[in-house]
Amino acid sequence: MTTTKNADSEIKMNRNIVLVGLMGCGKSSVGKALAEKTGLELVDTDELIEQQKNKTINEIFKINGEKYFRELEHQCATALSNKAGLIISTGGGMVENTENMDLLKQNGYVFYLYAPAEELYKRVKNETHRPLLKNPDPLETLSNLLERRVRSYEKAHFKINTVNKQVSEIADEIVKLRNK
Repeated sequence: MTTTKNADSEIKMNRNIVLVGLMGCGKSSVGKALAEKTGLELVDTDELIEQQKNKTINEIFKINGEKYFRELEHQCATALSNKAGLIISTGGGMVENTENMDLLKQNGYVFYLYAPAEELYKRVKNETHRPLLKNPDPLETLSNLLERRVRSYEKAHFKINTVNKQVSEIADEIVKLRNK
């Protein structure tokens, strides 16, 4: 017979680890480190969408537009909310639809990986695969996105400041918080 403590622990361990935050906060890197540390399967929602549509995110934005992409993210959140024992690395805009956060929280602990816009800009300024940054002032775009999304991000169960931390430190912090 399973004791309540063991049952509670088992439920906790089967809940998804969901990573949210603005581009450049470290969701992909931390997700990979968490997968190595925990043995859980990593699902990157952007990669999943690219595989399903056989197009890059840039192509989806260019051909179908951002609204269509956000609908694909919602379909992803809906599907993943019914699964357990995953690490889910979301696209930075997954929270644009507030229903997505609710879906992901149903069966997961959501971790908001935070860094200020200036730090995020340093991390992504040389990347070419970020459609929302293809404009004359990407730092201003990051600041505006962060301001627009921060309320949704902060609905996460936990907020992790990623500034001046190694990926492995962030992953260890998440594992500790999840196991409390």
